[in-house]
Amino acid sequence: MTTGHPRPGPGRRGGHLAVVDPATGESFDEAPDQRPEELDAAVERAHEAWRGWRADPDARRDALLAAADAVEEAAPGLAPLLTREQGKPVTEAYAEVARTAARLRYFAELDAGTQPITDGRPVRSELRWRPLGPVAAIVPWNFPLQLASAKFAPALAAGNTMVLKPSPHTPLATRLLGSVLSGALPEGVLTIVTGREPLGARLVSHPGIRHVTFTGSVATGREAAAGAAASLARVTLELGGNDAAVLLDDADVEEIADRLFWAAFRNCGQVCMAVKRVYAPVRHYTRVVEALADRARTTVVGPGLAPDTRLGPVGNASQLARVERYTARALADGARAVAGGHRLDRPGYFFAPTVLADVPPDSPVVTEEQFGPVLPVLPYRTLDEAVRAANGTGFGLGGSVWGTDVDRAAAVADRLECGTAWINHHAELSLAQPFTGVKDSGVGVAGGPWGLYGNLAPFVVHRPEEA
Repeated sequence: MTTGHPRPGPGRRGGHLAVVDPATGESFDEAPDQRPEELDAAVERAHEAWRGWRADPDARRDALLAAADAVEEAAPGLAPLLTREQGKPVTEAYAEVARTAARLRYFAELDAGTQPITDGRPVRSELRWRPLGPVAAIVPWNFPLQLASAKFAPALAAGNTMVLKPSPHTPLATRLLGSVLSGALPEGVLTIVTGREPLGARLVSHPGIRHVTFTGSVATGREAAAGAAASLARVTLELGGNDAAVLLDDADVEEIADRLFWAAFRNCGQVCMAVKRVYAPVRHYTRVVEALADRARTTVVGPGLAPDTRLGPVGNASQLARVERYTARALADGARAVAGGHRLDRPGYFFAPTVLADVPPDSPVVTEEQFGPVLPVLPYRTLDEAVRAANGTGFGLGGSVWGTDVDRAAAVADRLECGTAWINHHAELSLAQPFTGVKDSGVGVAGGPWGLYGNLAPFVVHRPEEA
């Protein structure tokens, strides 16, 4: 019988992980809980495959393009399974599959090339690029396929191989993706391993791994970096964000309200670069709060497979408990829930889309990453005050500025301490642009050519000038 109360996260059932549908709170399938020796074998296969994979760039390109075609053909199986284990609306799951295929195509066509070095000496110097070797990737549960491809597409295009571990909350679509890709990629080039800790810790500290790429929490990212340090492996860490949206006094509230709302609530707010705080000038404050609250009250919340759903459940029981805890703390400290503020009385991990007003600026829902369908809106009196508040957390992934005078908004955006700033929109990324954070939001760069070079090592060759 389904009670609707949170069940424990993925559990162990005879060497397997139980996978829970967040729309029901009940397990519906399982994935292997793999043993350390299976991980060791996967890293060894990655080493063996690397010898051939790194040798032929043309073959790599053709394989990655074939892989992209295979992903698109498999979308009718991948997207509903992704929704079932993660909760997002199935239209968004299809978009995630499409993004996975697009990323494979983009990186397949990139070439690091060879660059001459001219320094006035009578030698000819060339900068070439070499793959690093087997790469370890650990991916969270909010965008399992998209974030997996953000790691394996550039790594494989660069000539590396990869062992990838998805979250134990969302292993199924990633395992299916691995099966789909196995028809286009040589054996051992990409291996998916699933299991609970300490499997991830063993992977990032494995002596056979030359690059660790991780997306997740700051605390776990630090542990991953410490594990990689044992073998001096390179690390790329994307550690989340607490993005601020600063509304200027010339902002057209009704014109931007829809974009601002979905920048905060897409994927149930479970986006590293979602808007997680809004700063509004005092004279617009009430209008901003009400415009966002109106949209929160009317958004259709339901199972991701239902055709009219715009917002699905929170991804898992532990994350739902975190959202409830942060919201309760804010309300206890004097905040008002203008919309939502509570869990929905139905099976599954559903939380009402919540807009909070009168939030103390030191409340954890403001200073930390709540990662759920909860948005605090805070007033400011001077622009300097708003910028200080926007920059006043340990995160620095993204931020945005909203106003009619675009040049003025851009000047304010230039003051934000983050890796990416947007004007009058938020969380839109091209495959060709770098994606990075400052402060606690990460180390290294993903996306675009920078993502390719992050998976390569420079190699310089000197030779005498020919007569």
